[in-house]
Formats: sequence, C-alpha cells, structure tokens
Amino acid sequence: MLRLTRFLKPFTLLIVLIVIALFAQANAELALPDYMSKIVNVGIQQSGVESPVPQAIRTSQMDKLLLFMSEEEQTFVLENYTLVDQASPDYDRYVETYPALAEQPIYVLNEVDRQTLEQMTPILAKALVAVSSLEQMVADPSKIPPGMEFDPSKLPPGMDIFTALAQMPPERTADLTAKMDETFETLGESLVEQMAIRAVRAEYEALGMDTAKLQTDYILRTGGWMLLISLGAGVATVLAGFLAAKTAAGAARDIREAVFTKVENFSGAEFNRFSTASLITRSTNDITQVQRVIFMTLRMAVYAPIIGIGGIIRAMDKSPSMWWIIAVVVVALLALVGVVFSVSLPKFKIIQNLVDRLNLVTREQLSGMMVIRAFNKQDVEEKRFDQANRDLTATSLFVARVMVVMMPVMMLLMNVLSVAIIWVGAHQVAEAQIQVGDMMAFLQYSIQIVFAFLMMSMLFIYLPRAAVSGDRIAEVLDTEITITDPPNPKPLPEPVKGRVEFDHVSFRYPGAEADVLHDIHFTAEPGKMTAFIGSTGCGKSTLVNLIPRFYDVTEGSIRLDGVDIRDLRQNDLRAVIGYVPQQGNLFSGTIESNLRYADERADDDTLREAIEIAQAAEFVFNKPEGMQAEIGQGGSNVSGGQRQRLAIARALVKRPPVYIFDDSFSALDFKTDSALRRALREKTGDSTVLLVTQRVATVKTADQIIVLDEGRIVGKGKHKDLLKTCQTYREIAMSQLSEEELA
Repeated sequence: MLRLTRFLKPFTLLIVLIVIALFAQANAELALPDYMSKIVNVGIQQSGVESPVPQAIRTSQMDKLLLFMSEEEQTFVLENYTLVDQASPDYDRYVETYPALAEQPIYVLNEVDRQTLEQMTPILAKALVAVSSLEQMVADPSKIPPGMEFDPSKLPPGMDIFTALAQMPPERTADLTAKMDETFETLGESLVEQMAIRAVRAEYEALGMDTAKLQTDYILRTGGWMLLISLGAGVATVLAGFLAAKTAAGAARDIREAVFTKVENFSGAEFNRFSTASLITRSTNDITQVQRVIFMTLRMAVYAPIIGIGGIIRAMDKSPSMWWIIAVVVVALLALVGVVFSVSLPKFKIIQNLVDRLNLVTREQLSGMMVIRAFNKQDVEEKRFDQANRDLTATSLFVARVMVVMMPVMMLLMNVLSVAIIWVGAHQVAEAQIQVGDMMAFLQYSIQIVFAFLMMSMLFIYLPRAAVSGDRIAEVLDTEITITDPPNPKPLPEPVKGRVEFDHVSFRYPGAEADVLHDIHFTAEPGKMTAFIGSTGCGKSTLVNLIPRFYDVTEGSIRLDGVDIRDLRQNDLRAVIGYVPQQGNLFSGTIESNLRYADERADDDTLREAIEIAQAAEFVFNKPEGMQAEIGQGGSNVSGGQRQRLAIARALVKRPPVYIFDDSFSALDFKTDSALRRALREKTGDSTVLLVTQRVATVKTADQIIVLDEGRIVGKGKHKDLLKTCQTYREIAMSQLSEEELA
C-alpha cells in the first residue's frame, strides 16, 4: 500500500487544504460541548452571571466585602473599581443600567484584562460568600454553625453585624477570616465561586438591574456562537469531503492509468505471469478498494486523532476524577478492534483471489457460451460458477459476520459509558464537586472520544483489504519488463527493405526447462513469400512472434536489414511490420475505425484497396452502411472468415515492408484463400511476406517453405523440392492433397 503513496504527490496542496479543513471542523465540534456547558451552568443555573467579580456593586456592600480582605487585597480590588455618584460625568448613562445609583454611590468595574480578573476572582468570591453567609445567619439564627466563636445572635439589639465586625480588634478579625478560609478550602474553589455568583446575582437585583434580560441575552449570545460554530463546522465538513473525494478519485485515476500503461508494455512473459482475469480485477476492484481507503484515510486519519486527543484534554478539564471511565471504554474498544483485525486480515487476500477466480469463470463462460450449449454442459458450468460464487460468498460472509459484531458492541460500550458518566456525575453534582453543565459536556466529550476510536477502527478494518489490493497493484507496477528499448538504439537504414534474417536462433519460454526452437537459421528476402508449415505445436507461431519482439530470443539473433532487432526501438521495429495474429481480434466500433487502427491518416482509397485485396469487399460494400457498419466487441457480429479478412485488411492499410500472417487464412475457403494469396503477391510484391499455415495448398506457390518439426528446421526449399527431399513435408502434403494435385 505504501508503494502507491507516490500517486498522492500531485495532490499535496489538496491534502494540505483537507488537513486545514478537518482541523477547523474538529476544533469547532470540540468547542460545542463547552458552549453547551456554559448555557447550562451560566445561562440557566447562574442566570447569566458569568463571574463572581461583579460588574457593579453598591458602596455599602463593598464596605462589607472589604472587611474580609487584607490591606493589600483591599487596595488591589479598589484600584480596579471606579466610584460613581451623582457628580460623576457618566452618571446619566450608569443610572439607566443601575437604578440604585440614584439612592447611593456604586463601584463600577474598570476594563481589566483576563489575568487581573482571575486574580480578583478568589478574593471577591470568598468575601461575597462570607458576607452572604453572615447575612443569612442574622436572618435565620438556625443556620449558625455549632461552636462558632462569633455568634451574631448575641449582638446587642439594633447593632449591625458588620458594624460590630468593623469595631473588633484586628486580631479577632484575622482569626475569623482564617477560620472562614479553612471552611472555603473544604468547600472547594468551584463551589465557593458558585455561591459567590448567587450573591452577585442578589447584588444585581439590589442594583435594580433586569436580571431576566441578562440571562436571556447570555443564552442568546452563547447560542448564536454555537450556531456560527456549527455552520463553520458544516462548511469545513463539506469542503473536506469534497476535496478528499477529489483526491481519492484523482489518485485512483492515475493508478489505473499507470497500471494500464504498464500492462500495455508487457511482453508475452509478463502476460504468462498474470492472467487476464487477474489484471482486470487489479485494474477495477483492487483500485476501487484503494480509492475507498484513500478517501477514508484523508477524512479520518487527521480528524479522528484531533477529536480523540482534544476530547480527552477537554474532558479531563471538565472532570479529572472521571478519567477512568473513558480509559476502561477505550481499552475495551482497542481490544475489540485488535481481535477483529487479527481475525479478518488473513481473509482479505483470499477474497481478492476468489474475485479473480469468479472473474475468470465468468469470462470463460461468456466467451464460450456456444461451446457450452453445443455440448450440453450448462449444468456443469452452472455448478462451476456456483462453486466459485459460493466460495467468495462464504469468505465474504465470514468477514462480514466478524465486522458486524463491532457496531452493536461499540453502541453497547457507548451506552454503558453514558450511564456510568451520568451515575458517577450525578453523585459529584450532589456533592457540589462539578456542575450539571460540566457533567453534560464531559458526557459529550466522552462520546466524541468513542466515535473517534470508532472511526479509526473502521479505517483499520478497511485498511487490510486495501493493503492487499495495494500490494496486488504494486506487484503489477513493479513487474520488471523483460523486453525493453536499448539504451542507445540504432536506426533502420533508409529505405527499409524488410530483409529478415534468423541467425542460429534458439528460444525457450521463461521458466521452461527446454528450448522450443532449436538453431533456426534462414533468411526471408524482400519481394518473396516465406512460408512456415509443420505439425501442431512445432513452433511456427512462436517463431514469427519473435520478429516483433513479443519474446526475445534465448540464443542467436534476428536481424532486420542487417540490424539486430534488439538494437531497435520497439516502436521503430513494429512500425515496419504488418502483423495478423491467429485470432483476428477486432475492436468495438466501425469497420473503418478498425482499419484505421493501422494508420489513422489513411485515405478512403487506401482503405478500399485493402478491403479488396483481403477479399472483404463483397460483405463490406454489400451492407448499406459500408465501412460505417458496426463491429461488436471482439468482432462477435461477423463470421470467423470475415473477421480474418478484416484483420488482414487492417494490416494491408499499414503498407509495411514486412508482413506476418500467423495462420491467418485458416477460416477461409480454398477459393478465397487462393484469390487472397494472388492479390497479395500482386500488391505486396516489394514486401517480405512471412506466412504460417497448416495448408499445403496455401504454401505451394511460396518462394521459400520452411518445414518445422519439434522446433527444428527439417526442410527448406520450394514445394516440388521438398516433396522429394523432406519426409515430414511429404507426409503433410499427402494427407491433404490428392496424387494429381501433388503431381
């Protein structure tokens, strides 16, 4: 899989944009639970009061607070407040917000930075709680803690408790403050701030502020930010998905092009290594698997870790004491993913091989349908297809059953996680250790963390199959081509005459133990026909396939106009050869498009002449469409003889110096065969013609007949001479011709 990462290099900019979009999306989604927590804690529970540092406070109340501060704290607090009275220039503006200003002066908080506000918070929070607690004790003596040295209920009638505190010696005040600090430490900073905020809200009501509007404004403001953040997350999600899909599709396109280009350069040796069905599967299904994982990786490999790590950090900030709940669930998830991964991984390679097998069986049955019907083998082939299908189905179902366990187990873990957090969190809320909003935010962060691991696990499930597919694709791309152009190619002499010389050539197929051609030595001259004949499997087709370098010789050399063909560029070599294979392959399109396959610039006269020479004029021009008649895939809508003649016409359009006809007349009747050979001799008189055939009648007029037997030349000469000198040729001729024809 890693060997295919080079195909992602052209999309580096898109990948960077995807990472940025995913980073923005993840941070936006991580911010939402925090805003929700603020709405619950501040907007609902605290009525919109955000801080225990009041924005404004009456002078009478400030005097009470100063009693519970040291001199340094008093100085620090008063420095950050401004006293506003009726003589102040901003009196009219402030009195609208704080109606109590009309009755007494107030202190208004200055513009302070975040650090200063954080320093003021514990000072004012403790003072506010102390003042509020004393006021409650005075109002309800039953709230006085037992053993309290300073008993507000024993004050003389009419004396204010805070006046009494102001008259107390500094030592007594310091002791009282120290004991209250101990109580505050027991309560915890969070609870003290919550109690102080209630006191601030009571102060705001005393100032005549509209606390209902304050609460509504805070909720609407925070909710508005949530809507904007959600909108931004949605835009980032769409952008990341679009760019990831574009990158994955583009990479798949480039991989498919590279595979196709590589396969186009395969020689026969490479095609023997990879079956057609396997190459089709690798070019389609395997690349699709890789494309899917590229998309999932780009969407999840960046997003999931940010969500997971960010969620853990933010969850620990909300409630550090509940970390163990997340840890237990994460460990369970990792164990589940590990088991699924280890069980399913070996099956993915089997699945791809079974897809190859199913593809092979399907191709064979579709291409051989007529043979299947002719031999009444429908039932046999149905069972064969059914077996291949069942093997693939069984393996796929096994993997699916293993993977399908993940979702319900993960949902179970998620629900158990939710219940555990609510259970533990409810007790902590009751003990005033955390607030309700923090517990809700912790729950949402926990779900985000689980979903992050869920996404990563889904990626890890698809990754093994894609890794197998990637290795199969890389296997094709990394295949070393055995037939390549030379580093310093030589040019063919101009003009190209087409003289082909085999100089003691031997050949064996890659991996074979013995040669199939032995010491082949002959010369095919321009303007003459060289024919090859022999029994089936004697090496005729193998011999002519060496000329266009479909394979390279094992020993000896083949020269074209005196130049070793291995010293030529493959394009230069094949440009001077007109090749007609044993099976006349045609391509879907029209007759004209198939003929122009040899030369796109050929004019209509050239096409017409090629059709006439190939004896195809009768069935081509008798059709109303003429050369525009449609040809089905592989020439399925024409007969075997018509297909061969169109393949011959295609080679004739090229007008090359060398023609190779590899048993290309086998589907023609004797009359058409004779007429075609006669026309070829007339129209290709200056070219070298190499003809492979099984028919003695076809080679009778050849200038040179080469008889092969078990890969060796056992006869060379003309028809009459070979009848006298070559026993193999004479046996072939006697099996095909009558005594009168032999004479």
